[in-house]
Amino acid sequence: MKKISIKDAVGMVLGHDVTQIIPGKYKGPRFKRGHRIRKEDIPDFLKIGKEHIYVMVIKPGTIHEDDAALRLGRAFAGRHIDISGPSEGKVTFHSTIHGVLRIHLPLLHRINRSRNVILSTLHRHTPCSPQMAVGATRIISLMAPEKQIKRVENWCQRDGPVMEVLPYLKWNIGVVVTGSEIFHRRIKDSFDDRVGKKILSFGSQVIKKLVVPDEVDQISKALSDFREDSVDLILVTGGLSVDPDDVTRQAIKKAGTKIIFYGTPVLPGAMFLYGILGKKPVLGLPACVFHHNATLLDIVFPRILAGEVLTRKEISLLGHGGFCQNCDSCHFPVCPFGKG
Repeated sequence: MKKISIKDAVGMVLGHDVTQIIPGKYKGPRFKRGHRIRKEDIPDFLKIGKEHIYVMVIKPGTIHEDDAALRLGRAFAGRHIDISGPSEGKVTFHSTIHGVLRIHLPLLHRINRSRNVILSTLHRHTPCSPQMAVGATRIISLMAPEKQIKRVENWCQRDGPVMEVLPYLKWNIGVVVTGSEIFHRRIKDSFDDRVGKKILSFGSQVIKKLVVPDEVDQISKALSDFREDSVDLILVTGGLSVDPDDVTRQAIKKAGTKIIFYGTPVLPGAMFLYGILGKKPVLGLPACVFHHNATLLDIVFPRILAGEVLTRKEISLLGHGGFCQNCDSCHFPVCPFGKG
């Protein structure tokens, strides 16, 4: 600490809180410890009666928390991530696009195990929109050795980025709706009202929809037609339970689909199917997608649109956090569901 005239303190770091009192209205810090003093601050210091203050002297090889946060922010931010700040020593990360947040978890953990540097983010795979805050970083102390910050920067340069946002692909989607009751118009097809609206919200579109009865050959033929059609993704709804007359899974397999997984540790979504037909992803959607606000479809669909290829291992990890609480007011994706 060093006592110095406020007029000579521009650029220096305040070593203590400076209290402001407005009788009957306010009492509290006008400037906080660690604030870097600016020329425009001088009149306010004088009004408070502070002609002299105590400042912290930044020695060579040491950097202020604001400078550290800026350097860390630039090192951590990958594609489609912008930074704002610093504010009170903290830099905040924002998505610049609609997409899915990707986090390099091993690197994130390494950073947070290091001394004095913290990085806090949203869960990986969180759907993002422009201007949405997705994390923040800072150092714990008011100052840090520059070599400490440089070491973390080197990790990110070699192994990073720590975070990025993957943009949604604008896909043309083909849909096969199964169910003799729908085919014969005994009940209304609710695909457009439920799933169709979600597809549009991500910027993709359904270009063709086929409604077929619960017959293996007809379901299989519809899938085969889409294999040769100009669609990027195929959705199949209905007939995926274990009932003897549910033949959709059999038909998907007959069409030549390589089934990656059928059955998941996520509720609702246990009977979900994911496979590849040629080079096109095939999603088998169980009946729950028409009855629940959030299901496994809402967890994996954004990731698929961002170009990710799902594996059985990835799905198994979703069992942790894969139980929906069916809240009276659904706030998904701002909830624990699917955040394993």
